[in-house]
Amino acid sequence: MPTTVMSFESSEPIGRVMSVDTMRVFIHVDDHELLKKVMVGNLIAVQGATGHQFLISIVERVTRLPSDSLGVSEATDDETVPQPEEIQDTIRAVLVGTYRSKDGDAGPSFKRGADSCPQIDQPCHLIQGVNLTAFMGVLSQDVPSEKALRLGHFAIDPTAQAVADGDRFFQRHAAILGSTGSGKSYTVASLLERANTLSHPNIILLDMHGEYASLAKGKDYPNGYAQYFKIAGPGDLVKPKPHSLFLPYWLLNREEMLSMLLDRSDDNAPNQAMRFTSLVLEKKREALERSKLDEVLASFTVDSPIHYDLEALVKSLREDDQAMVVGSSGRDKQGQWHGKLTRFISRLEAKIKDRRYGFLFQSPKATSAYDWLQEIAVRFLSTTKDEQSGIKVVDFSEVPADVLPTIISVFARVLYDVQFWMRSESRTPVCLVCDEAHLYLPVRSDADAVSRRALDTFERIAKEGRKYGFALLVVSQRPSDVSKTILSQCNNFIALRLTNEQDQSAVKSVMPDSMAGIADILPLLDIGEAIVLGDSILLPSRIKLDKPTATPLSLTKNFWREWTEKRSDSDAIRAAVENLRRQSKGTELKK
Repeated sequence: MPTTVMSFESSEPIGRVMSVDTMRVFIHVDDHELLKKVMVGNLIAVQGATGHQFLISIVERVTRLPSDSLGVSEATDDETVPQPEEIQDTIRAVLVGTYRSKDGDAGPSFKRGADSCPQIDQPCHLIQGVNLTAFMGVLSQDVPSEKALRLGHFAIDPTAQAVADGDRFFQRHAAILGSTGSGKSYTVASLLERANTLSHPNIILLDMHGEYASLAKGKDYPNGYAQYFKIAGPGDLVKPKPHSLFLPYWLLNREEMLSMLLDRSDDNAPNQAMRFTSLVLEKKREALERSKLDEVLASFTVDSPIHYDLEALVKSLREDDQAMVVGSSGRDKQGQWHGKLTRFISRLEAKIKDRRYGFLFQSPKATSAYDWLQEIAVRFLSTTKDEQSGIKVVDFSEVPADVLPTIISVFARVLYDVQFWMRSESRTPVCLVCDEAHLYLPVRSDADAVSRRALDTFERIAKEGRKYGFALLVVSQRPSDVSKTILSQCNNFIALRLTNEQDQSAVKSVMPDSMAGIADILPLLDIGEAIVLGDSILLPSRIKLDKPTATPLSLTKNFWREWTEKRSDSDAIRAAVENLRRQSKGTELKK
């Protein structure tokens, strides 16, 4: 426990309580000179019911106005300038918690929420100097060392570490929100770096642009530590690299597969969906019968992740589409499905042949083995494997945009389902970091059929994941474009600079009403500064975030400087053209 406690016996009050509502206190300042010491964001201690209790508040507004005896409408002439005795200085502050200099036999403590409302005319003190240091010490030491997640230092006191409760930060989901260039990627990298110091971390980062490859352990990145995987691109189909990841078609459930293949404007769409579903069920049953897996055969469904022969399925679809049957008159007539599956078959075959979708339809033979899914689940849900870190980076940068939401949904759903069906005593908590979430988790009213499947999966995780040790960390530069359901389930926020008014409103909408005023400074934050609030941190605070040692590959280009100093590389441009033709960036980690 800290030995220093806040004491205001030798300091003059900044003012006294003049008005109170349920969330805010209004303070009247007698000394006009004292008002100059107060800034928005400062902390004020309001004397509580006892000498040991103070109600802590954050300054939202500092105001100097003519007093009620001199109306503003009357002060329109230079000759009616208010005199000092006619001026009313006020401070509006939001109540955030209760500080006790002595809590029973224990030392000083701080808890979120006001135990009681401030009484009128109670003295109010500005927390500064040694008192600020003492108060910040209480905040830092309130979190047990085994739960401490260091974020950076408080903006109002650079000597005080900003520490969050690591358990609470991940238990009920979290979000990192900020405009481009505000420091989101650095914040994510810093959190992963902190987690990597633990014995058994388990975090999976969904990397949309390949910017977190530098976190992986390799020759080019000596500070790296994470395991690295990349969804296989067209250039990985012939000779897959060690980190190439395939997600074969049979992992997709019925709705995910149909969202990719079905044209719902087609008059025959219901027939196509019905026949495809029945054939998938039939082919899975045949596969289980061949493998003599009787226990699974007795309870499997069309959505069970079981390998089936796609070529045989296409052949059956084509036979149905061309089938003729004998009519009542003895003559041949068109069968039940004749001509109704033609377009569906064409779309399916086009996807199968398209090398961009090779990670789905052209995966290695090993992915058809019955125990392949078990090995993949072990790889991603294990905290350590062969002495490698439990931090995993999965690069989705070469996945076609039209199926990106579906592929991410499949990956997340499979891992969540495995976690769901695991015995509770055997589960290890896992966190899924959703980088650039606005790309695949849009507002539901704006979502197409493909995105709705992803929303169904992630909204389910957001609502139920806590029960099964499955957390989300949502990262986005456009919070206004992210599912409101998912954001509303996040109980911790790291809000960096946001300049767009719609995005600011989206952040305010998921904050408590009492914190809305604090969010007003979002467009004024410096790079790497954030407002942090939620269950994991006692005091909603402006924090200067720590920089990571292993930095992501997301540095903003210095246009003017590079136009001055850096010549273009013609060979690199030619190589990029070849990458475009091959649909592969042609990069790999050097081991």
